[in-house]
Amino acid sequence: MNIIYIISLSIVIVAFNIFLFTLVSSKYTLKAMLITVLIISAFTSYFMDVYHVIIDNIMIQNSLQTDIKESLDLLSFKLLLYVIFLGLFPAYLVYRIELKPISFKATILSKVKVLFGSLLIIVLLLLSFSKFYTSFLREHKPLRFYVNPTYWIYSIGDYIALVTNSGEVKFKQIGLDAKISPINKPHKLVIMVVGEATRADHFSLNGYKRETNPLLKKENIINFKNFYSCGTSTAVSVPCMFSVYNRSDYSYKKGRATENVLDVIKHTKQVAILWRDNNSDSKGVALRVPFEDFKYGEKNTLCNDGECRDEGMLVGLDKYIEQHKNQDILIVLHQMGNHGPAYYKRYPKEFEKFTPVCKTNQLENCTKESIANAYDNALLYSDYFLSKVINLLKNYQNSYDTTMFYIADHGESLGEKGIYLHGLPYFMAPQAQTHVASVAWFGKNNQHKLDANKHYSQDNLFDTLLGIFNVKSEVYNKNMDILNN
Repeated sequence: MNIIYIISLSIVIVAFNIFLFTLVSSKYTLKAMLITVLIISAFTSYFMDVYHVIIDNIMIQNSLQTDIKESLDLLSFKLLLYVIFLGLFPAYLVYRIELKPISFKATILSKVKVLFGSLLIIVLLLLSFSKFYTSFLREHKPLRFYVNPTYWIYSIGDYIALVTNSGEVKFKQIGLDAKISPINKPHKLVIMVVGEATRADHFSLNGYKRETNPLLKKENIINFKNFYSCGTSTAVSVPCMFSVYNRSDYSYKKGRATENVLDVIKHTKQVAILWRDNNSDSKGVALRVPFEDFKYGEKNTLCNDGECRDEGMLVGLDKYIEQHKNQDILIVLHQMGNHGPAYYKRYPKEFEKFTPVCKTNQLENCTKESIANAYDNALLYSDYFLSKVINLLKNYQNSYDTTMFYIADHGESLGEKGIYLHGLPYFMAPQAQTHVASVAWFGKNNQHKLDANKHYSQDNLFDTLLGIFNVKSEVYNKNMDILNN
């Protein structure tokens, strides 16, 4: 009996697509529209089939904010086959079809017939199997996310609505009253590391069976075992974690239209701020503070075979610190970290401890073990990078109150239940994408006792950074400050 329901559902989806395209098409736009939809749908089919991602408005945003270098990591022969056979070939057939000219009256009549016919089919099937559809649509709501092409078309519209406004948007300044009084003595030197795609359960500090943190475990660090992200993608999590809004209140528009914690700290006029980025960019966070791009060899001196290493962001920091020795200093380092799916590219050869390694971006062709091996090797390199950050800070702990704070932007799925990468809607994302790694290190004269087992999230970062610098402001909430707690 289930086969009847499946056939019925398929017919409903086809009829809905016919209704939709008939409604918006004309003889001048029909071919161009169908060709475009076929080619884009071929791409979306590949990523949905292979990585089990959902093409929602956040994924559209991620795609538009991804640079060419990151996009190249996603190319594969299988993707080419999808595009050729599901996109270009049917698009060519559509192109070859000759549309016979008909009168305007005949066009309208034809449209009405198709619209009425497809709508009639949908209504009849829904009524005929009303009991099935009533329970099915209620119990399987997430399935609508996988309907191709209607959902990605809806998502584009949703994204356009997200970034446009019906009226003028006024940029909101916050924390204009921010001050540090009295002046911090000794001055503060803080390095905030924003990690990439680091899930908490692959940190050996959290009990993972493999030793992925051999260097960090030797340091006097605080490991936050229950830290959670604001989103499941960089485009959401990074601006959200620096914003004054918590996850439930945050939106793309609010994030873009409101100053963030870096701006508030800047308002004190007593803190030198620098953002260095080895990822795609700061996602708008560093628009009003000094920004340096370390994704390419122009700035990053540690690049090889097109891959620039995170530790290249440390080169020259001693000079920067010397230039601002009479100020508090906040340095943000945005890692490439464990950016997938080409995990094997994210670390130098000497960090390939766990083998065999998946050395392709087509994760579906690799075993789960080899995917995890490549991912864990990249974690080893991040462990090494963070230990170098700590060692740099140790050189200054006699003259500064030194702090390193590390938070991953989101987690990563590695094939559990057939899901790869990240970016699923938060309400349905597995914990692997939301439970993130986070650690803190404090210099010898700047120690803190914290409850590392307590539940924290990226919502705490805004007030914690203000607290670290002893910033007084109406926007500071001591109850959200991890150090205060």
